[in-house]
Amino acid sequence: MLMIGVAALELAEHEKRWLSEPGVAGVLLFSRNYRSRDQLSALCDAIREAGGDDMLIAVDQEGGPVQRFRDGFTRLPPLSAIGERYAHDPHEAVRLAEEHAWVMASELRASGVDFSFAPVVDLARGNAAIGLRAFHAEPAVTAELAQAYVRGMHLAGMAAVIKHFPGHGSVATDTHKAAAIDPRPLERILGDDLLPFAECIEARVEAVMMAHVTYPAVDAQPAGYSRIWIERILRGELGFTGVVVSDDISMAAAGAAGSVGGRVQAHLDAGCDLVLACFPDVVDEAIAAVQGRETGRASLANLRGAIAAGWEGLIDNPQRDRFVARITALHAGPGIGNGE
Repeated sequence: MLMIGVAALELAEHEKRWLSEPGVAGVLLFSRNYRSRDQLSALCDAIREAGGDDMLIAVDQEGGPVQRFRDGFTRLPPLSAIGERYAHDPHEAVRLAEEHAWVMASELRASGVDFSFAPVVDLARGNAAIGLRAFHAEPAVTAELAQAYVRGMHLAGMAAVIKHFPGHGSVATDTHKAAAIDPRPLERILGDDLLPFAECIEARVEAVMMAHVTYPAVDAQPAGYSRIWIERILRGELGFTGVVVSDDISMAAAGAAGSVGGRVQAHLDAGCDLVLACFPDVVDEAIAAVQGRETGRASLANLRGAIAAGWEGLIDNPQRDRFVARITALHAGPGIGNGE
């Protein structure tokens, strides 16, 4: 199944046709798709009118440098701000992680969006693309904060998607721009990077996003194209039974499988359930690549958001006011600035 990107604030006629294709399960929204809360709600309604009530709608609303919807939404601090607080008050940091997640998730659910691809559980160990998006450099701290974040999302009626398996934080390369290779042995990855994933899986996360990173000590293929990583390690050894999601097939590090169609097929063959085709110019070829394949939309049902309060209910909720005040105060923390 595919999750695709659309171009603008409203659906074009050819995009409505895309959403009627049996191989398309949802839409991933970006800043280009957002102007206001009312416009977003109308776009979500139009997506489901074109694709059916089961059509999934998602976004990357992590906070800090990756927050697609800003005006009208709480400006969320980066996860690294919560990790910094942990050094001074671990209990408070865990509470803030849960509250950050609840605010993020409840605002999206009030707008008709099913889920955010969150939280990032990569380690903060210098990766160019991860940066402030990661909680902490230490596996145990990351795991504790990530589990709290998952709890907050679940309390707001949102599925959690942990990323980027088996760990993107310890390789320097930005996979948006180039192929990334992590030469460490499996034992090192198991001891460090996989701990937050394993503990979040125990917390019953609904989905795991794969990394476009190659770990040659384990497999010559990037993790999203690897049955070893997906079937043997993620599903077999870690016992994950939820949805496996690819990262965007347009990223430079996804090029190992060649064409757009080849990338889609390679992810599906390796065991991914949902493949992201985020840029509209690749969608036609991606749809062609899934035609004739068995679709598993029923397996994606757990990603749909639960019934939630609308914006009027949120604005009148004193709990939200307290949570927003506490998490936005993190913007003033040392080394954080305004979270951009």
